[in-house]
Amino acid sequence: MQKNGINWHFIRSHIFVFDATLAILVFLIMSIGIMTLYSAGMDFPGRVEGQIRNILVSFFIMWVMANIPPQTLMRFAIPIYTFGVALLIAVAIFGLVKKGSRRWLHVGIDMQPSEMMKIATPLMLAWYFQKREGALRWRDFVIGAVILGIPAALIAKQPDLGTAMLVTAAGFTVVFLAGLSWKFLISLTTAAAIIIPTVVWPYMLHDYQRDRVLTMLDPNRDPLGKGFHIIQSTIAVGSGGLHGKGYLKGTQAHLEFIPEHTTDFIFAVFSEEFGFVGNVILVSLYFLLILRCLMIAANAPTLFARLMAGSITMIFFTYAFVNMGMVIGIVPVVGVPLPFMSYGGTALVTLGMGLGIMMSVQRNRKLVQT
Repeated sequence: MQKNGINWHFIRSHIFVFDATLAILVFLIMSIGIMTLYSAGMDFPGRVEGQIRNILVSFFIMWVMANIPPQTLMRFAIPIYTFGVALLIAVAIFGLVKKGSRRWLHVGIDMQPSEMMKIATPLMLAWYFQKREGALRWRDFVIGAVILGIPAALIAKQPDLGTAMLVTAAGFTVVFLAGLSWKFLISLTTAAAIIIPTVVWPYMLHDYQRDRVLTMLDPNRDPLGKGFHIIQSTIAVGSGGLHGKGYLKGTQAHLEFIPEHTTDFIFAVFSEEFGFVGNVILVSLYFLLILRCLMIAANAPTLFARLMAGSITMIFFTYAFVNMGMVIGIVPVVGVPLPFMSYGGTALVTLGMGLGIMMSVQRNRKLVQT
């Protein structure tokens, strides 16, 4: 339908493709993030401007993904996954080493291929289980475990335990939602409870990874070294009290006690300045975001769309839970940013892709109903 020379149908179907509830929730979280980043980044000129550029790039990617129907996205599952695994192998062979980890490839810019696997792995798994819908056998779950295990193992080898954990969580969500039985899940949990302390802990974890777990359990074992991050972040969170010290009045960040206070530990800055009340509001926003994503996943029109939406919901939940958990000392420090708040372009691009897919699933459901 055209009016005054304007094709309003095209605008409604290709421009305004955003789910209003998701968009509002993410906008509110990003606004809080920019405000907190301004306070945390006073000693880092250009951080706010840089984050706004990152948000704009993420917004564009979200819009592109929102315009790609899930059935079209399915066609790219194999090439995207294969390309991502090939990049991970390239990283293992001749990747750049920074801070003791081999995680980057230099292709004009330094890129981290493991980030794309947060989307590529569940995409491949969702494609596979969609193809096997109605004819699933136990061997299909074994194949799914292999599809998940290859990138997770390559990422863990870099080593990057945080990203490997996120990829595993997103991928396992797909496998579970595809029809993994509770009996098998209980058996798997029991096996993990046996294998982790007897095999993984003594033989598979690096020394620094074991130190992170031990430091989480007792930060005071090395208060000026490995435990310094957790001790200072928990002091910041606790010192915020009920209402916080006030915006721009936090001392832990401004006096450089909180490490990485514009990235991984930005939640500590927010907690100190806005206190318990602010935390309740922020956690409520994340809760509503995840709840909305669950609703979209539950109402998805196809198995593929449902599996993808479920895995992206798990990504959002894992990001938020692990980040806040490590700041308050209940999860080991693994370098996971707080979604839509921490400074950084790569994570925002991944989150933007995920949001775009969620909006595509919701939009496609409406088109199917129409």
